[in-house]
Amino acid sequence: MKVEEFVSLSLFKKIKTLYVEGEFVTSIRYYRYKVNLFLLNDFYVEAFYHPKTDRIEKIVPFDSNHTRKKFYTDQVKLPHWLEKVS
Repeated sequence: MKVEEFVSLSLFKKIKTLYVEGEFVTSIRYYRYKVNLFLLNDFYVEAFYHPKTDRIEKIVPFDSNHTRKKFYTDQVKLPHWLEKVS
């Protein structure tokens, strides 16, 4: 599956796809969310879970230009091509 195809899926189908095909990488706390990072085929995806409502609010492709990247690289070694993007 390509990133464009994934983005067009409903939230329910994104959750199912990550559960079946995704590989969990790590999670971070980001404001009111627990954000899980997954590897799906050749791209990364973030799932934003809100503990108080017990809901996954959104699932989006990882934006390697976002400052949130630092939280991930503090925990795991990301591929060199992803780490060099700033």
